[in-house]
Amino acid sequence: MADVIVIGAGPAGASAALFLAKAGKETLVLDSNSSMTKRAWIENHYGAKDISGPDLLKVGREQAEKFGAKFIEEKVTDIDTNGGSTVTVKTESGRSYEASHIILATGALTDLASAIGLELKEGREPRIKTVIATDGQGRTSIPRIWAAGTVAGVSVHTIITAGDGAKVAIELISEMNGERYVDHDVLK
Repeated sequence: MADVIVIGAGPAGASAALFLAKAGKETLVLDSNSSMTKRAWIENHYGAKDISGPDLLKVGREQAEKFGAKFIEEKVTDIDTNGGSTVTVKTESGRSYEASHIILATGALTDLASAIGLELKEGREPRIKTVIATDGQGRTSIPRIWAAGTVAGVSVHTIITAGDGAKVAIELISEMNGERYVDHDVLK
């Protein structure tokens, strides 16, 4: 059983996975390989000179994998909260995966969130009509299910969704650890 399953490997999901794995949490990322970032050309991502969306996704995945995050290409079709003790994710291939927590980082897609009964609200971005309602830290209306990135109502810009994925991961790690988690590296 994983500590956390991240659904979606775009900037928000991969960033969340990076922070979770680096904090020693067993992290599984399930991704349907449909990120809108795959079509992007990015010239406004701090710290990265002009970069294609596919290259940004590749680098983000490699960073998370360096710390032990596992990535599987699977489309998630259902989430079962098992009465509140764990969460089971079911996929299109018929596989099931279990974790203590889930982070939904599904970009513009809210179908899964709607199907499992998460509270939704109107989106603010052009072309993003509906998003998941969160408490500001990433918690949704269902315990153990968190949301990050565009699906949680932040701007579609990669730098912002990546930051939101990191923020939600920090909040979740802090809750899991029972104390505030901070991840700062220093020059060696």
